Amino acid sequence: MTRDEHAFADILEEAEQFGPLPMAVAHPCSQESLMGAVEAAQHGIITPILVGPQAKIAKVAAEFDVDLSRFRVIDVPHSHAAAETAVALVKNGEAHALMKGSLHTDEFMTEVLKKDGGLRTGRRLSHVFIMRVDSYPRYLFITDAAINIQPDLMAKVDITQNAIDLTHALGIARPKVALLSAVETVTPTIQSTLDAAALCKMADRGQITGAILDGPLAFDNAISAEAAHTKHIVSAVAGDPDILVVPDLESGNMLAKQLSYLAAAASAGIVMGARVPIVLTSRAEDAQGRLASAAVANVVGHKLLNAGDD
Repeated sequence: MTRDEHAFADILEEAEQFGPLPMAVAHPCSQESLMGAVEAAQHGIITPILVGPQAKIAKVAAEFDVDLSRFRVIDVPHSHAAAETAVALVKNGEAHALMKGSLHTDEFMTEVLKKDGGLRTGRRLSHVFIMRVDSYPRYLFITDAAINIQPDLMAKVDITQNAIDLTHALGIARPKVALLSAVETVTPTIQSTLDAAALCKMADRGQITGAILDGPLAFDNAISAEAAHTKHIVSAVAGDPDILVVPDLESGNMLAKQLSYLAAAASAGIVMGARVPIVLTSRAEDAQGRLASAAVANVVGHKLLNAGDD
């Protein structure tokens, strides 16, 4: 199944216009993780700082004719030290973004989330998939399919706001947010429908800002205006969402992977809510997906820096 190589061309172009963003890459010891960083550097969107066992990085580089002399490499003994050092580079201002390489997400995020020395803000961290599907006219932002396992209502507030902030950074001024469940009516025995209704009212009261929310919506009437019409759903979001907020990690992860493997969706992935954007992709993600994710991080990172200068 072939994915569109140009799916993220507009974001990549914007990132190239901004210029390279210093990015700490934790444990780039596989083909995909190293080549994703190298390709992003070749496009002029990141200045990678490669953090990991130098011998392992050099071995992968030699296999793919990568000249490591072009990059700063910090030699550490193992993946845990790589995550710790990469986070420290962000803390001390040497890097303005972070990328997970070929190490487990739990190991990587443990360092990011440390109360002392981590990259926490007042906002809960959450992951957003940015997906391009041929059958849908624009990007779909799916959250949270990678970090928050069973988020409660207040966690979903941050998850939703993080996704809204990401769409703003990417030029979508007033995104439409579909709060997904199995049904489109508030049902006391289905917690996600209660959460969706509460989130909508919180948006009405200004507790979530910058978007139009509606839910609960089932996936069919969230994505298809025809399905929404058939079910007599009157909604400013149904059939036209930018953001899909899923009930939990399991449903979101399955949705994103179904789109990738059954619908040839191109995808990027980023963590929002930390001090800097974090590229968090599956270890199975190819270099193209990592490049797209780096481009998203570049745009978000530069806009955070510009906001800090104001």
